[in-house]
Amino acid sequence: MSGLYLEEFVVGKVIQHPLRKTVTESDNMLFSVMTLNPQPLHIDFDFAAKTEWGKPLVNSLFTLGLMIGISVNDITVGTTIANLGMRETVFPNPVFHGDTIRVETEILSVRDSRSKPDRGIVELEHRAFNQDDVLVARCVRQAMMKKKAA
Repeated sequence: MSGLYLEEFVVGKVIQHPLRKTVTESDNMLFSVMTLNPQPLHIDFDFAAKTEWGKPLVNSLFTLGLMIGISVNDITVGTTIANLGMRETVFPNPVFHGDTIRVETEILSVRDSRSKPDRGIVELEHRAFNQDDVLVARCVRQAMMKKKAA
């Protein structure tokens, strides 16, 4: 597996994920339609042109999913038992069609499970930036991770 086991997480380490993605109009439209989100700020160019942004905003839930998704291959693929939750999720700046997103993850805490000896809980802070290094999303996430086999 390319994901990290509980013992491999080091508090304070910041991982720069090499995978990046340029967000397309198609990404935004498909995600908004697939999630039944009719917000015209995301899917109506005429409506969006009359807002302070002057163009459609990328759906923030797409941005959240992309941010976490970019991190998966480097830290959790095959070693996650469960995603336990997210807090402090913020979108301080908008994402637009054509923005290229990069992500970094900081390991905030690591602890053994209190009830199951084969696992533990890792707290991660994911941060997403656009091509101009402007922070566009951040969240703190808790994940239940496998330990290495004894």
